[in-house]
Amino acid sequence: MEVWNYANLWESVARATPARPALIHGERVLTWEQFDGRANALARLMVQKGLTRQSKVAAYLYNGPEYIETYYAAFKAGLAPFNTNYRYSGDELVYLFDNADAEAVVFHASFAETAATVRQRLPKVKVWIAVAEEGHPVPDWAEDYDAVVASGHEHLEAPWGRSADDLLLMYTGGTTGMPKGVMWRQEDLFKALGGGANLLAGLPPLETVAEAGERAKASAAAEAEQTVTIPVAPLMHATGQFISFGQLIAGGAIATLPSRRFDPANLFDEVERLGVSSLIIVGLAFAAPMLECLEANPGRWKMPSLKRIVSSGTMWSAENKQGLLRHLPNIMLLDSLGSSEALGLASSASGGGVSAATAKFATGPNAAVFTEDGQRVTPGSGERGLVAVGGHTPLGYYKDEEKSAKTFRTFDGQRWSVPGDWATVELDGSITLLGRGSQVINTGGEKVFPEEVEEALKRFPGVRDAAVVGLPDPRFGERICAVVDVVQGTTPTLADLQAHVKASLADYKVPRDLVLAPVVRAPNGKLDYKLVRSQALEALGIKS
Repeated sequence: MEVWNYANLWESVARATPARPALIHGERVLTWEQFDGRANALARLMVQKGLTRQSKVAAYLYNGPEYIETYYAAFKAGLAPFNTNYRYSGDELVYLFDNADAEAVVFHASFAETAATVRQRLPKVKVWIAVAEEGHPVPDWAEDYDAVVASGHEHLEAPWGRSADDLLLMYTGGTTGMPKGVMWRQEDLFKALGGGANLLAGLPPLETVAEAGERAKASAAAEAEQTVTIPVAPLMHATGQFISFGQLIAGGAIATLPSRRFDPANLFDEVERLGVSSLIIVGLAFAAPMLECLEANPGRWKMPSLKRIVSSGTMWSAENKQGLLRHLPNIMLLDSLGSSEALGLASSASGGGVSAATAKFATGPNAAVFTEDGQRVTPGSGERGLVAVGGHTPLGYYKDEEKSAKTFRTFDGQRWSVPGDWATVELDGSITLLGRGSQVINTGGEKVFPEEVEEALKRFPGVRDAAVVGLPDPRFGERICAVVDVVQGTTPTLADLQAHVKASLADYKVPRDLVLAPVVRAPNGKLDYKLVRSQALEALGIKS
């Protein structure tokens, strides 16, 4: 019986194609042999420091080779890695590391000052491992990452071995509450992501772990061009992380951008330099500046290698997709509806002269839409329901049975992951996404999904980004406020935007307040509604 564990799969590729690139960061190129060896050394240190089966390992890192190496090391040693939002303050880090029962923390040395302030409050952590950066040496209380990974590359498998049941924890963004650790069995995650299938290459799911290496070796022997993918989104976000894992299983290389600030011109330069075929983004936080850059520099980049841009996690407007396709007519734009706890809910594709409408998706093979009482929504009925996905799903949230019970529910005698996305089902079976129920605004008894209004606002000329929140109202309970980011020289009035929204949406969905300001998004590209609401209250002088 195959043990579907990411360490086993990546080791299969490393044995088959040791000299091929695996990780690229600027001018640094690590081969599969180096990637494997460095992870062995890091895994060995963690075991030597007293970590045992399924001890938790925090990746407190920017994008870079070290991020994926940390996960590979954890998988090798039968440990459970988890992501860390690198923008967290001290108290937020303490909550996260304590909730996750972290026993090892791998961090960039530029975070050392923050980490130093919380170390004494985290007695469970047995080892801190720092990645040195220019101007930020390794503190004396931490292990030197570079010295560790250079210390020896012999194969490592812990005494307790590996299992398909070994966990990966994916902590949610915490934009609607405290972060929750989604518990993915490695086999379930692997299968939910397609089981190694490559639809674009016409390859079915893997039947054996060894087959991953065989495919990579056959590709190298045929001198086929190696797939290079850039996760533009942070690897701490499920979109960038999970898709990158799949590309590695396929024998591809993952390239990360050295800059800590997103610069689309730099991205396009790297696409051309490296012959990148795939980009991973999170909606308009990345796609909007990408389009603006292409518009400002017509013809500067040809990017013939680029075949696809993949997005998930937040709305991606049809207008932006159309704009990108004008400049890059030969690529495919893949828009996936999913979340950390629900993969494969639905998807849409744009390309070949067709651009999918905003929020219109074809449901995945294991997805359905249910009413709150567990009845399937009838296509064409106009009834709102919750999008759910079955099949391979997470075990639940780490140490939170109450929230697990609310998200992982039983309908039709089957267990489903129901993250809270509302939608209607069209006559053809496709769905129209309305938004996340936790953000719904109740104004005079009418329910308004912010995403629907946001997409209408983004279609107004000169609007770069928009967020919609509910503010207290003595008459209606809540009223709609739009926070809008506009291009320089554009100053729409509230009346302008109201008329624009009213042309496509009901009157009760029209914003009653307007704040012109940059829209606050988390590093993963998602809206941070708590901060946006605070921003609006402060700008309007309203006490919450």
